[in-house]
Amino acid sequence: MRIAGLTIAAFLLAGCASSGPELQPNVILDRSQQDGGSALGVDPGSTRVIGGGWDGTVQIWQLDDGRQLARWRAHEGTVHGAVFLSPDRLLTASYDGTVAIWDPSGNRIASRAAGSPVTAFDITTDLKTFITGHADGHVRWWQTDGVKLLRQDDVHDGAEVLAVAIEPSGRVAASSDDDGRVALVGPDGARRWLDEPPTDALTLAFAREGGTLYGAGWFKLFRWDAADREVKVMNTDHRGEIKRIAFTPDGRELASISRQTDSAVLLLDPASGRTLREIGKHDLCGGVVMVSADGRYLVSTSDDATVRVWDRANPRYGAPIRPGGKREAAPGVF
Repeated sequence: MRIAGLTIAAFLLAGCASSGPELQPNVILDRSQQDGGSALGVDPGSTRVIGGGWDGTVQIWQLDDGRQLARWRAHEGTVHGAVFLSPDRLLTASYDGTVAIWDPSGNRIASRAAGSPVTAFDITTDLKTFITGHADGHVRWWQTDGVKLLRQDDVHDGAEVLAVAIEPSGRVAASSDDDGRVALVGPDGARRWLDEPPTDALTLAFAREGGTLYGAGWFKLFRWDAADREVKVMNTDHRGEIKRIAFTPDGRELASISRQTDSAVLLLDPASGRTLREIGKHDLCGGVVMVSADGRYLVSTSDDATVRVWDRANPRYGAPIRPGGKREAAPGVF
């Protein structure tokens, strides 16, 4: 059994390896995390990126050239949420069961016990409300000002929460668990189960308008329209489990990243799941992808412990650069 297990692990690890796509990241931050990367956030001005890792480390870099601005050990467990609340305030959430606010130098301003290890995180576009999913099956609602716990809902009856999403208005949340279930939770705490997708929903995201919920798992994209509970399943070009999806600000494209037997970063059509653009690949399994608030930057991280930045206004087709390297402009946008 040990040999078989090692063989399978070796296959999965090899399957995540990159084959070197033509489009290159503008910046690669090598060994940016001590271990793998697990959380990302870009400031509202699209000038800095914050990243969290498996070992609880948080780092901040300049977005355009990758210069490191700060690094500190923020938590004792994996960081599952990391966002800028303002130019001088950051929010993190971790599997160690805490949420915290920091200044950009790593000085802690506030910290709260979350009641259970945090396994998932999302925040409203106005940055006023965030939700956390937990190992104990709860979804907890928070006010960012003062890190105030607003309420906690025992949505999943003790099953670990895999993903959460909060609707842009902040009134409705969605969550998935490791029993394959997906739920909607309204402002009164009432739970509504949706049709189960064919595999666990590892990531969830609400459309910018209309209340449609999206999710993803092995190979496929899932969609639940606001009017009913039925799930629509769409094929994608991902060859592994889709770990994270994130909408562009205009809602017309869906960034995605996969892992296990793939490490691709793609832009997908939310209506069909077809690939609009192949962005790139990591050297090992993908972890997180996000889009900056202005839509210009795609940022991703993975088990290879790098953070990769693609500038959509200035795509690169040569060798990628590291911090301090020469920048070469290329025509066109993607």
